[in-house]
Amino acid sequence: MNRFKELLVWQKAIDLAVDVYQVTEKLPKEERFGLISQINRCVVSIPSNIAEGAGRNTSKEFNNFLGIAQGSSFELDTQLIISNRLNFISNQEYQNIESQLEHIQNMIAKLKKSLNV
Repeated sequence: MNRFKELLVWQKAIDLAVDVYQVTEKLPKEERFGLISQINRCVVSIPSNIAEGAGRNTSKEFNNFLGIAQGSSFELDTQLIISNRLNFISNQEYQNIESQLEHIQNMIAKLKKSLNV
């Protein structure tokens, strides 16, 4: 499956990463090594693991990397909730990202199911 760039879920995850980076630029500078770093690592991990899994030899390996991407998405979700509760990101920014994230999580779940592993 080496054509990860054709996967809609990968494309959506890239879009999400760009949006999240734009939001984290506004967070307090003292969070640079805390929430900002953690959030950015998580959001980059989602499309990265989808791509790496797509480049593997078996559906089982791909499924494993999709699981890692899904885990990163839940970790990102938690960090965004914390950022929103701390008023680092607005409710509107949070809801926009949350909507994209839920869509990606559903897409990953459906892709995993389609692999029949």
